[in-house]
Amino acid sequence: MFFELSSIHRILVIKLRHLGDVLLTTPLFSVLKGRFPHAEIDAYVYKDALPILEGNPDVSHCHYCDPAWKKLSWWNRLAKERALLREIRARRYDLVIQLTEGDRGAIAARLSSASIRIGCDPKGEGFLGKKNCYSHIIPSPPQARHCVERHLDAARCLGIFPKPEERELSFYLPEEATSRVRSLVGKEDFLLVHPFARWSWKHVSVEQLVAWVRALHARGERIVLSGSGAEEIAIIDRLLSLLQGVPLLNLAGKLSIKELGALIASAKALFCVDSLPLHLASAFKTPVVVLFGPTCEKKWGPWMHPAAEVVTSQHTCRPCLQAGCGGSKKSDCLLSLTTEQILAAYERVTTKSLSLGK
Repeated sequence: MFFELSSIHRILVIKLRHLGDVLLTTPLFSVLKGRFPHAEIDAYVYKDALPILEGNPDVSHCHYCDPAWKKLSWWNRLAKERALLREIRARRYDLVIQLTEGDRGAIAARLSSASIRIGCDPKGEGFLGKKNCYSHIIPSPPQARHCVERHLDAARCLGIFPKPEERELSFYLPEEATSRVRSLVGKEDFLLVHPFARWSWKHVSVEQLVAWVRALHARGERIVLSGSGAEEIAIIDRLLSLLQGVPLLNLAGKLSIKELGALIASAKALFCVDSLPLHLASAFKTPVVVLFGPTCEKKWGPWMHPAAEVVTSQHTCRPCLQAGCGGSKKSDCLLSLTTEQILAAYERVTTKSLSLGK
């Protein structure tokens, strides 16, 4: 059953997940803006994801909650939460789309006063009566389905069926981010290695990285390293200590999210794991070799990206979605990947890139 859409003037899209997940919502914003060009389309995200949507012409306003509120006293945290919900309700949305199964987004949808509230099937999880927060439930597909398509199912249940060319990812790059990256890396071609994700069980070992960087350097490639946070910087410091004599440009901890996007946009190719840089590469069509272990490439892999190669192992247990083998925070399906596999994937990506004229 499709809805009457002529009275929709203000829309809220809720995606309370991490950076890459929020980037994967941008085709939905684009499709909604194309269908409702005069509507105000807002987002509700975590605070650290604001740069992902900043500057996006399809997004009018961003509400956010800050995980740091958890450190506040009970009373101060409650005040923050209530103020946020009042802010959302005051916008008087006609349509709210909640793209995760979480309780926080469901409550915001219910209290928004919107007449059309679309949400994911909670499958019995969360608080009692959670399904009643929505006027329409998006059913979960029985098979693995890319996250972008699952987001776009919210539009389909409204009777809006996006064309393939309407499903591209988008990420706004301010000129100052591009200029700073240009000043850091210069004009010479480079390969970008960003071997990190939010969760350590998506990482490969330092020993693997040493072997891969040496092999790429032996091919005459110029290599730039990136990462963020104390743990990732420490890993890169160890990597550099083991690669003395190999010229590397280390930008770990030196870039904003916008500057990381500019770095990926200007790279000859990217090597990464399942994380935000992969999706930025899909947005900019930067050739990418991405390693998948416990997570599912059918759900979170390269999106509409012809110059991408996914490298996986043949472990029959993957994708297990577990925090490492036996709860160890280390994944054998990633630790077993070889230098030969990485170089072969890079050869394929290079061939694809050349055939596309990139």
